[in-house]
Amino acid sequence: MCAPLMRCLVLASLIVFPAVSASAAGLVADLSEQRIQIDLGFTGKQVLLYGAIERGGKVVVVVQGPREPVTVRRKARVAGVWFNKTSATFGDAISFYQVMASAELDEWLPFALREHHQIGVEYLNFEPREKLGAAEKADFLTALIRNKQKLGHYGELEGRVSVLGGRLFRTEIFFPANVPTGTYTLEAFLVQDGKMVSAQKTPLYVSKSGIEAEVFNLAHRYPEIYGIIAIIVAVAAGLAANAGALRR
Repeated sequence: MCAPLMRCLVLASLIVFPAVSASAAGLVADLSEQRIQIDLGFTGKQVLLYGAIERGGKVVVVVQGPREPVTVRRKARVAGVWFNKTSATFGDAISFYQVMASAELDEWLPFALREHHQIGVEYLNFEPREKLGAAEKADFLTALIRNKQKLGHYGELEGRVSVLGGRLFRTEIFFPANVPTGTYTLEAFLVQDGKMVSAQKTPLYVSKSGIEAEVFNLAHRYPEIYGIIAIIVAVAAGLAANAGALRR
């Protein structure tokens, strides 16, 4: 999106929402769209978050997906065979997590603020359902974060928030094809002289549509029927492949 168009969008948001409280007056933000629909041809989506700030400062944006239970397993090898030895389940893990900032976080964002607002994967802290020691919990939490990063669901993109003229800011958030569905929260923070002076949350809704939605609903509402259909489709595919091989 070009800078003039973004300025128009920001000005429009300021006109539409003139009654901003004093505590939030330092920052106004909005999204180019507030809903992502996943269909069969979905390959990912890029959403623009844009806004305006007062009196300068630095901006950091935190994207959080819906919470979900995640089980992390640790494997062990016995007699040449790998099997699951121990596991830990985090009941309220964030399904999707991204951080974008206008500069390298370690240079300007105090440790206390990063820890309090969980800004950065190293500051995420989920509690396991099992009773674990501090070291074991840290190991499982590190493994959870590593697995999420491999999926493209966790990341930090420092320098990806552009501030134009000291007043207008923008950043583009990419949601991959395997993005989890649910309600997302995009929170923009304004930091001045090491202090968090303003923040604004904006919701984003990710849902399935078309045949993807029908299959998803069937699998979750009627798992027995979905299982039977899956078996029938698998058997039919196998018979078709076998028939094709015999013709050759």
